[in-house]
Amino acid sequence: MRGPGKLLLVDDEPRVLSSLRRTLRREGFEIFTAESGSKGLALLEEQDVDVIVSDHKMPRMDGLQFLGRAAQLRPRAARLILTGWNGAVTERDLARLGIYALLPKPWDDGELKAVLKSAYAASAAAIPSRLAGLRARIAGARAS
Repeated sequence: MRGPGKLLLVDDEPRVLSSLRRTLRREGFEIFTAESGSKGLALLEEQDVDVIVSDHKMPRMDGLQFLGRAAQLRPRAARLILTGWNGAVTERDLARLGIYALLPKPWDDGELKAVLKSAYAASAAAIPSRLAGLRARIAGARAS
């Protein structure tokens, strides 16, 4: 990792957030938590995070709604959804919202860590390619 990546965990169950934090505390991430989608969005307005993990079933704003809005605030952050409802999130939902991965609840600690590291690497790798694309658009605009 390029220094500690920033990770946002969103779940309406404090025990789940505590368990995730405990599982991931030695993985090199700076971890932020939020107990609702609205609190997660408020945090994203202040923090530039690399990876976002959200529970699927939450009151008022579900995980898909939250991740859709999170993508607008932090488009380069890798987004993952955690669900205990098998089949509740479709591949179409994942593709439409650009969700990097679907994680089962309960999760396997090793799989969770591997997927998060992969998501972080994908988020970090996207930065240079996005900068190159922006530079090309600027150069094209100057040329015309």
